[in-house]
Amino acid sequence: MDGLAMRFLGHSTVRLEVAGRVVLTDPVLTRTVGGLVRVVPPLDPAAYADVDLVLISHLHGDHLHAPSLRLLGRDVPIVVPRGAGAWMRRRGFPAVAELDIGEQLPVGDLRVTAVPADHSGHRWGPRFTHGPQARASGHVVEAPGVRVYVAGDTDLYPGMAELGPVDVALLPVWGWGPNLGPGHLDPARAAEAVALVQPRVAVPVHWGTLAVPGLARTPRMRRLLVSPPRTFAAEVADRRLPTTVALTKPGEPVRLYEAPR
Repeated sequence: MDGLAMRFLGHSTVRLEVAGRVVLTDPVLTRTVGGLVRVVPPLDPAAYADVDLVLISHLHGDHLHAPSLRLLGRDVPIVVPRGAGAWMRRRGFPAVAELDIGEQLPVGDLRVTAVPADHSGHRWGPRFTHGPQARASGHVVEAPGVRVYVAGDTDLYPGMAELGPVDVALLPVWGWGPNLGPGHLDPARAAEAVALVQPRVAVPVHWGTLAVPGLARTPRMRRLLVSPPRTFAAEVADRRLPTTVALTKPGEPVRLYEAPR
């Protein structure tokens, strides 16, 4: 996978360097996110410097985090789901592009396509009706010789197999609490997603970064801050899938060179 470099910054935030561009997914960069705290070392600002494009999968506060976006500069282009643009502009982000499912955005030699996700698109979660709402999405990022599936938050859905095969899939394997609500992949279901999407490399994300203050010290939460990606890798191996799982701690580069050619 020449011409592609990645760094897992934590939760669903990944820095992609491809086709001469720096793309950041669902940036969560600060020590606190709403009522959650970062339980891994803080990020060096160099980790999110020189960003050319931001991809936002949906409006939940641990994926669309305005204080983190402001650290990038207000003029950095941001891709959001169709219907979220006006809400973003009112909050001081003028360079917003909206994509509906199936729509594409070219950026030089890069092309971003919005793809389905099975997840609540409401800012405040599935049980509320007031406030902004826009359909949640994933993204496929393509450049010459490279296809990357950025799942965002999703459960399995009909048609997921149509996304593959891809070179890399960024797949959520847990969350930030002791339990998962609807519209999420756990390690076993993320392995099923691998079988459908057929990536050469799967990168487990959405784990081990955020927690409710105090809860991170409980035995169950301590396990859940480290075990989901390892369980996911074991599930992929048990299914004898020809995919390399790139286990990557928050803040570290993704070792893509381990992928079979």
